[in-house]
This record gives sequence, C-alpha cells and structure tokens, in this order.
Amino acid sequence: MSQHRAKHSVNRRDFVRQGSSAVALGMFLSNGIFRSANAEESAKLAIEGGPRAVTVGAGSGKRWGEPELRQLQEMLNQSTLFYWGGPQTALLKKRFQEVCPVKYVQTCSSGTAALHIAVASAGIGLGDEVITSPITDIGTVIGVIYQQAVPVFADLGPATFNLDPGDVEKRITPRTRAIIAVHLMGNPCDMEALRQIADRHNLVLIEDCCQAWGAKYRGKPIGTIGDFACFSLQNSKHVTCGDGGVVGTNSDQFGPNIQRFGDKGYDRTRGLGLEVFATNYRMSEPQAAVAAAQLTRLEGIAEKRSRLGNLLTEIISGCPGIMPHQVHPEDRAVYWYYMFRLKLNELRCNRSQFVRALQAEGVPAIGGYIGKPLYAEPVFQKHAFFAGRWPVKEMGLTKVDYTQHHCPEAEAILTTCIRLPVTEFMEEEYIRQVGAAIRKVAKYYAA
Repeated sequence: MSQHRAKHSVNRRDFVRQGSSAVALGMFLSNGIFRSANAEESAKLAIEGGPRAVTVGAGSGKRWGEPELRQLQEMLNQSTLFYWGGPQTALLKKRFQEVCPVKYVQTCSSGTAALHIAVASAGIGLGDEVITSPITDIGTVIGVIYQQAVPVFADLGPATFNLDPGDVEKRITPRTRAIIAVHLMGNPCDMEALRQIADRHNLVLIEDCCQAWGAKYRGKPIGTIGDFACFSLQNSKHVTCGDGGVVGTNSDQFGPNIQRFGDKGYDRTRGLGLEVFATNYRMSEPQAAVAAAQLTRLEGIAEKRSRLGNLLTEIISGCPGIMPHQVHPEDRAVYWYYMFRLKLNELRCNRSQFVRALQAEGVPAIGGYIGKPLYAEPVFQKHAFFAGRWPVKEMGLTKVDYTQHHCPEAEAILTTCIRLPVTEFMEEEYIRQVGAAIRKVAKYYAA
C-alpha cells in the first residue's frame, strides 16, 4: 500500500475485529470516516486497479462527404484543372475571404509554402533576421532560411505557448525585418502587443495561422491583424484537402507579389516578365474543390472545439500541479490540440508517470509536443542548412549561433506539457470525464 493510501484509508475489518460494537460503528459512520474511505477507494487510480474515469467514447465522424463530392463532380466537368482562372480556385478564394477578409489571396501547396510566399513577398533576404517561436513546425522557418535570412527565436508565455512580446522586443537588432507570430494549438497570440512592436520598429508582421482556422483575436478573425495570413490545409488541420495552403494580405505593397511568388515568378495578372525568382507552389483545381467544400464546415468545427477546450479549462482550473491552457477571455481559441503543463514541484511523479496514469483512465494523453526547440535540432546546431553549410554565416552576415541560443520557458514547456486531442466529434460528457480524470490523477499525485 502506498503512503498516500495509508494516510487516508481505514481498514474496516480490523476496526470491527478489534471489538467495536454496533454503537461504535454507528459513531464511526456518523463521523463520515467510513464514507471517506469509500470515496478514497473509488478514487483509486485505474493503473492500480481502480475504475476508469472515462467511460464514454471520444466520438468519431466523417470529415468529408457529400459537399466535397458535389464540388469534385463540378470540377470534373471543367475543361482544365489548372489553378489560374479555375472556378474551384475562385470559389476557394471567395470562401477564404469570408473567413479571413483580406484583399489579396493566393492558394498554394502547403502551409510551409504560404509562409515562404509571405516572407519572399515582403522582400526578406540575405542576412535579414526574422523573429519567431522555437516551438513550431519547421515549416514556419523553412521559407526564412531559403531566402537566406536568419531565424531568431524568442521565448514564450508559460501557458499561452505563444510569443512573449517582451522577449520579442529584446531580440530586435538593426538586422530584424519581420516577426512571425505562431498561433500555436489554435490559441491567438497577443496581436495588439506584437502589432505595436512591429509598427514601432518598422517590421513586417506575419501570422502563422496553420493551426488556427476559425480562431479570433478580440473578436477579429485571425490573419487580419498582421501583414500576412498564412494557413495550412494539411490533413491534420481543422479543414483540409490532404495538403495545401492559403496566403492572404490586405497590403497593396505586398499583395501583388503573392501570386508570382507562388507561381515560379510569373505575373499572370499584369503580364510582366520574370522579374522575381520563385518556386512552384501552385495548388490544383481538385485540391481547391475539396478545400472550398471544407470551408463550409469550418464555423461548426471552430465553435465546437472552442467550447470543448474552454470547458476542459474550467474543469481543471485550480487543480494541484496543473497549469491549464491560457486563453484570453475575449479570444476564440480553436484547440488544434489542448495543451496543459504539469507543475512538477507540486506533484510526486514525473510527466511519464502522469501520462501513463491518464492513459489508464481512458484519456489519450500525449507527453510533449516537438522533441526539442527548433534551435536545438542538429541542422541548427551544426548550421548545416545547405549541403552542410550556411552561406550567410560564412559570409559574416550574421552572428547568430544556435549552439548558444536559449529560450528557458520554451524549454521548460516541452519538458512539462501534455497534449490532448480535441475534435468536433466529441461531446461535453466525454470532456467532463477527461477533466475528472486529470483531477483524479493530479489529486492522487499531489505532494
């Protein structure tokens, strides 16, 4: 028997065996001790043989069906599947602008492509610095590196998991040209603070919205506060066409560039020659058809995930050893995943033990997110981006050394965070039971 159980349980048979009378037993019951013992028994962890906290299924459903099929059938009646002038691309752009009202829109092959198009369209190049998050997919910075610019990683808020504006400002140098704000897990960044910093230092502000379809910052659609909005349509995202992306902007300065930086440099609107060098990031009409149909589902998906994630926060708030996902009350987070942290100094277990206990309770918990901050990955530690070399550093155009780069809060997040899936197919009762499981495990391991 663990010290925890021994501290709180009573052996009833020994009590009776030691000569207790019916009156004494009645006093025992009336004092509530017997009831406490029963309650403690029911709270026994599933991993130790107790009942599971989660007894209902997570729910499931079809992510695509009749709307997508109908759009694909329309597409098959076309004489061409090329994106330029294609009706499916036009429909996707129209529906995207209803979600993210921007003047210029370019469809593309991935969220990574969307971000590269934004960086290139902003004129970011040789030796320029771009400040962003160290906890994100490598796709956030691939375009920066390919433009021969330099990613600079700023630290994060401890429970928002988004850029800390104060640390962003500290990392600005004369070479800084842009900030990429990553709305991690669908939780909006502090866009007002980042917008003020960008304006104060004349920086381009790019929003990485790849995990944040349908999110809102102070009631405004994500993607409309920065200079660029970059979205992913990869299979795991809220809406998808298997793989794809969209980039948009309201800027008349940058807007005319996004089409040609996604289309090998061709300017199909103005008929200009190849004035810029760019790669081929085009999306085809079949992809656009599926994505356009998917966007009709978005509001329902975003609203449901937001409601379920917020409910989970309500349930686990104030729980010992738990730091819930922090979302501003005026924002709408759409929970690509729900992520919370353990305060290990308040618990008698490590993260692996906590995760295993949650899984035994029926919670599909995942310890961690990416394995390490991006700057700690071998390709950064070795500065080996181009055939084992990094021309920008060899030319003396940057002093950034990723072996000396540290973001203490980001590193702490990755060692203490736990992720939980949130989908539009889940019901409130399931989330309530997941929350109860977290509370149960946390209470058991409370120091």
